[in-house]
Amino acid sequence: MTTAPAPFSLSASTLPARLRAGRAVVASPRRRRMVVRAKIREIFMPALSSTMTEGKIVSWTAAEGDRVSKGDAVVVVESDKADMDVETFHDGIVAAVLVAAGESAPVGAPIALLAESEEDVQAALAKAQELSKGQPQQAPPPSDAAAPPHPPTPAAAPAPVAAGTKGIATPQAKKLAKQHRVELAKVTGTGPFGRITPADVESAAGIQPKLKVAPAPSAAAVPLSAPAVGSVPQAAVLPPVPGATVVPFTSMQAAVSKNMVESLSVPAFRVGYPILTNKLDELYEKVKSKGVTMTVLLAKAAAMALAQHPVVNASCKDGKSFTYNSNINIAVAVAIDGGLITPVLEDADKLDIYLLSQKWKELVKKARAKQLQPNEYSSGTFTLSNLGMFGVDRFDAILPPGQGGIMAVGASKPTVVADKDGFFSVKSKMLVNVTADHRIVYGADLAAFLQTFAKIIEDPESLTL
Repeated sequence: MTTAPAPFSLSASTLPARLRAGRAVVASPRRRRMVVRAKIREIFMPALSSTMTEGKIVSWTAAEGDRVSKGDAVVVVESDKADMDVETFHDGIVAAVLVAAGESAPVGAPIALLAESEEDVQAALAKAQELSKGQPQQAPPPSDAAAPPHPPTPAAAPAPVAAGTKGIATPQAKKLAKQHRVELAKVTGTGPFGRITPADVESAAGIQPKLKVAPAPSAAAVPLSAPAVGSVPQAAVLPPVPGATVVPFTSMQAAVSKNMVESLSVPAFRVGYPILTNKLDELYEKVKSKGVTMTVLLAKAAAMALAQHPVVNASCKDGKSFTYNSNINIAVAVAIDGGLITPVLEDADKLDIYLLSQKWKELVKKARAKQLQPNEYSSGTFTLSNLGMFGVDRFDAILPPGQGGIMAVGASKPTVVADKDGFFSVKSKMLVNVTADHRIVYGADLAAFLQTFAKIIEDPESLTL
């Protein structure tokens, strides 16, 4: 615990001998005065993930006036991925809460003030008042009664040059003069510096000029860098349907929306592959009593296939190079209340299915409680999405930013299959679609990966090794 600095004092033992001669000691006016300032620290909104730009205060675990120690959780913050406890890095007293529960603040903004001692609390409260007064106020909306801008004054037309002068004619004017047999020497030029224009020739030939229809003003004419005040945005927001309720995005939904829009800039392609699952279903029946789920079996099979095809596990983030990831971390999409999150099974190729199942159970529990740590949802190198458990037979998944591929697994259903000898039988088959980043993964790479994945699923004994 940090102790307060000792008060500054002047004692006889600390003074030079030449100053101890007299009874009274007068400090030199040149000596600097010691000023002990109140120690007030700000608690800032932390960045709990690489994509977080603002956070929402879920609740304050420490109230104003509470004394806290270094490492104590003082606030619960909702990031774009999870709810996390935020600890203080100093001892002190929570003097003022700047952002109340339920409100949001950008990353790096002060959300509370911490006073070192009781004597500093009043100074902290005064600082809180200053911060609240210093918040920028929104500019009032433009008034509808504002006077419309004056139309631009048309530029004065150039003075015509009298006929008989040696005005220069434009090529088109010369062509028209020859066509209509007009002598250019007798034409009065109205162009810049007496230049004879096609209109001048047509006028001399007695041809009525065609009326030009003025184009309608376009919103695109407004430069993007300096939009006009009160102008209509490019993408006009449609009015809500009568009786509908508009609900703003949560932090998690906003993050999902941002990632999905960002993924549109990646040139992705998709490859599908049918896989027989009879032997995988038999293995699942044997191990499900031990807590092993079908999702874990699929994640393990994908990790083993990625170990043989590392390019599918690679990533491209700058558009100029790509990275071979040394770890195979399988992110698995999980639907939770109010959004979607992808807990990560790290080093899935190195752990057996029983350890993976135990780890997966813990991750899902933390995900549903919004207690995942950043490394537990942001370190994936390949994503698995399994809607087959809901009976969906096929679907395409959107590639997450920063990953080379995502696998969409459909349901396993009885299907009539013909063997190489032409005999028919009914077997369980599922369809798997993989979306990949075409900048680093090519069609042949993805086809080879799916062949390896299919061999592991159709002969799954290697999953138990």
